[in-house]
Amino acid sequence: MTIATELAERADLRELAERSHAWPFEEARKIVARLKRMPKEEVIFETGYGPSGLPHIGTFGEVARTTMVRHAFRVLTGDTIKTRLIAFSDDMDGLRKVPDNIPNKEMVARHLGKPLTRVPDPFGTHDSFAAHNNARLRAFLDQFGFDYEFMSSTACYTSGRFDDALLKVLAHFDAVMNIMLPSLREERAETYSPFLPISPTTGVVLQVPVIAHDAAAGTITYEDPDSRARVTTPVTGGRCKLQWKPDWAMRWVALGVDYEMAGKDLIDSVKLSSEICRALGGTPPEGFNYELFLDENGQKISKSKGNGLTIDEWLRYASPESLSLFMYREPKAAKRLYFDVIPRHVDEYMQYLEAYPRQGARERLSNPVWHIHGGVPPQADNPVPFAMLLSLVTASNAENADTLWGFIGRYRPGVTRQTHPHLAALVDYAIHYFRDFVQPAKKFREPGARERAALIDLRDALSQLPADATAAAIQDVVYEVGRREPFLDEKKKAKDGKPGVSLDWFNMLYQVLLGQEKGPRFGSFVAAYGIQNTIDMIDGALARSA
Repeated sequence: MTIATELAERADLRELAERSHAWPFEEARKIVARLKRMPKEEVIFETGYGPSGLPHIGTFGEVARTTMVRHAFRVLTGDTIKTRLIAFSDDMDGLRKVPDNIPNKEMVARHLGKPLTRVPDPFGTHDSFAAHNNARLRAFLDQFGFDYEFMSSTACYTSGRFDDALLKVLAHFDAVMNIMLPSLREERAETYSPFLPISPTTGVVLQVPVIAHDAAAGTITYEDPDSRARVTTPVTGGRCKLQWKPDWAMRWVALGVDYEMAGKDLIDSVKLSSEICRALGGTPPEGFNYELFLDENGQKISKSKGNGLTIDEWLRYASPESLSLFMYREPKAAKRLYFDVIPRHVDEYMQYLEAYPRQGARERLSNPVWHIHGGVPPQADNPVPFAMLLSLVTASNAENADTLWGFIGRYRPGVTRQTHPHLAALVDYAIHYFRDFVQPAKKFREPGARERAALIDLRDALSQLPADATAAAIQDVVYEVGRREPFLDEKKKAKDGKPGVSLDWFNMLYQVLLGQEKGPRFGSFVAAYGIQNTIDMIDGALARSA
């Protein structure tokens, strides 16, 4: 490709991106408009992380979504403006309570109130509890190949990187208080201060009122809670930290953050921090408030309740790409994040990937895989849908991958672990999912009288087919047997003009034969599972309900 051709293609892509309705482009256009108002040579994207706990699925979602917006911005600007993504760890926060899922709780309890970087590591592998969790965060992000720059709150405070911004907060102390106090309960407002001094004797982050502040000297004065003596301390050099809303605003100013998204539960916090940011002479970053995840009962997911799905659990049953698809879709809509959403996202990811080569340039920019893979999706390589694998495992009660590969070899001759490594991973995912969720909940429905008659007819019709009948031929037989009451659907018409068949027919087959609600195209399932195996399965269902 010549340089001229490459430049022309970039220009065409940029023009299409400017008109795309894909949400990452809509977000990126906010940043482009911001740069027109306030030109700068570098755009800063930020995500935040609280290291009092391990990285979780929300951490992944925020970084993945921000990465998508960053890439969209690079396309819109022809990659002529430098960008950085900062993964910021609030590791100077005081430890409020001992987490339930750590060892050596008594040891950690002795350090309550101290910055997380001053709490010993209960796992004994790092210099502090924060260092341990920060290392987990970085390994977590590296696992997914994110391009980011890690930044520690403690390092920024103690190195002096935040000093100028902290002095700016001190100079606008009254303005910050006027913003914060109306948002606080009366009791809290009486003792509130945006500055939290670090006790020089105990190392605890002190929640104490500020008696006096001196912007010229760069100090605050407070009463030591133990000695009752007045203490005057600089606000710089890591001797103080800010309450989190002023801290958030100060960080935006100090780092020049241009884009940061946050959960819907932080809408009020974003508003307050934005007001403080403006009071400091800064401009709040662009961004949006994404909806929270819900559990199987529609309740908000809580780390403390443990009522959601963890990142490790998703990756036990499905690929990172399927999780990225879940995060891409409708970020401003509340979504159930539970085990039963996984199979659909695995197959829909593959469907998007298979459609990509057939699409025009405009359609591709609306295809989630373009955003998931930074504009360069891999070639689709999945000859067997995940739903099919789950049904095969369910039908055969497969306890090992070899059984599944036997069915796959019949359904797709020449397909092996070696030729299709992505499918090999899907096979393992399917077995895990079956063992943990399908098998424990497996419940066969007994067929009614008319359903039994239909199953007997289906058994007889299948027995007339050759063992190597195609999936299409089998599906024709399944349709023909289903053209009866109560499965007849006169509103639908087949291609040959015959009456259609309702989904109830196919749902009945899966509920009665496999003990599951739904499944893949039944003719394809039979072709993979084997006609004789299917006949035996029907006989078993009829015997159970006799």
